[in-house]
Amino acid sequence: MVAPGEEENEAMAINVVGIGGSLRERSQSEQALRIALAGAADAGADTTAITGDSLVLPFYDIAIAERSAKAGELVAAIREADGLIVVSPGYHGGLSGLVKNALDYVEDLHHDERPYLEGRAVGTIAVSFGWQAAVTTLNQLRTTVHALRGWPTPLGGAVNSIETKFDEAGSASDEKVEQTLRAIGEQVVDFARGRLR
Repeated sequence: MVAPGEEENEAMAINVVGIGGSLRERSQSEQALRIALAGAADAGADTTAITGDSLVLPFYDIAIAERSAKAGELVAAIREADGLIVVSPGYHGGLSGLVKNALDYVEDLHHDERPYLEGRAVGTIAVSFGWQAAVTTLNQLRTTVHALRGWPTPLGGAVNSIETKFDEAGSASDEKVEQTLRAIGEQVVDFARGRLR
């Protein structure tokens, strides 16, 4: 038996793309991204993670029309996304070059019917060795999302990796952090579903 509203939710497939992490396999920031994507999946979204080597792209140059295969795949995934989750490690108080360069490729969507990140919720999460870099990186992520016409979710995540660790199964050592990350994924889906109604 289908619960009221369940058919409507199934008919509205939501696609959430997660971008982030670092070049280190199973990095703390990638683990945080995967928890947030799990929250989005549990809320009914189809999810895709673009991490690590998939983010090793040529420096973005608007004057060059040709795109590498990986850059083309990133732009295509963002174009089709109903919502995004972006996670960056905090490097010296700011976004990693890897994540910032990936976000610069959103410029390729400037002529789209839905330019840049317009109309899309974006969950933002920063993971750093200490509170200062985690908070400043989160603020930069939110500012960048605004500049790209996206809607940062009300809840953002600043994860201090001195206090919170992720185990081999991908769970956070702090239950409140895990709940926050999952809630960010859920908020992205809720916003996307509201926009599609």
